[in-house]
Amino acid sequence: MLTTHRKQQIIQILTQEGQVVAKDLSQSMNVSEDTIRRDLRELAREGLLQRVHGGALPASPAVADFAGREQLRHEGKIAIGIAAAAMIQPGQVAILDGGTTSREIARHLPLDLKATIVTHSPTIALELVNHGGVEVILIGGRFFKHSVVAVGASAVEAISKIHADIFFMGVTGVHPKVGLTTGDYEEAAVKRALSRASAETVVLASAEKLNAASAYEVVGLADINGIIVERSVDEALVEPYAKRGITITRA
Repeated sequence: MLTTHRKQQIIQILTQEGQVVAKDLSQSMNVSEDTIRRDLRELAREGLLQRVHGGALPASPAVADFAGREQLRHEGKIAIGIAAAAMIQPGQVAILDGGTTSREIARHLPLDLKATIVTHSPTIALELVNHGGVEVILIGGRFFKHSVVAVGASAVEAISKIHADIFFMGVTGVHPKVGLTTGDYEEAAVKRALSRASAETVVLASAEKLNAASAYEVVGLADINGIIVERSVDEALVEPYAKRGITITRA
């Protein structure tokens, strides 16, 4: 079998089954595991999958920088933002992650809301300038330009002093086997700290992030309480999370 044809088959199996196992591919294609691992490495370099121990998972397409993602302001993200904004109650301390979906939360908070919003994203803070009743706590640190957020040890230290009611987490991958992932090591650490600082963690998951994975784990599924998805998402994609007792909100 030609290399190109073999790679096409790997991607087809990955799309259909949500994962591939190197040993199984080796047997079904009658080639060595070394050959399959080489194929997986090359496909990973092309951004077509995310390698894991023993095989691979679908790669998240949600890896563009903030400016690129801002150009993709589609109705699903807006709907998720509206649903999340409605969950924030007067008097609460709520954490908003960085990212374009979190920005939609800030844009749809009622102007008369009285609450405290904690964020490590200056773009989120700026969206709340005209919310007179909202106190904004902006976490500082090293400026990570790709996502327009603060990261690093100083950010994690500041977050450890906060006890919030709810955290709305943005990620690039939500997968039933590997949990919540993102594409940067330090950003993953900050998201993890924000989750630990909150009584409840709700994940913002537009359709392209479901059943996908990135390189760095944030938290496992046991550490989250809810996932907000688009109303049109196939039931099969959210069923594994609902079975684990995670609240699924369709926006």
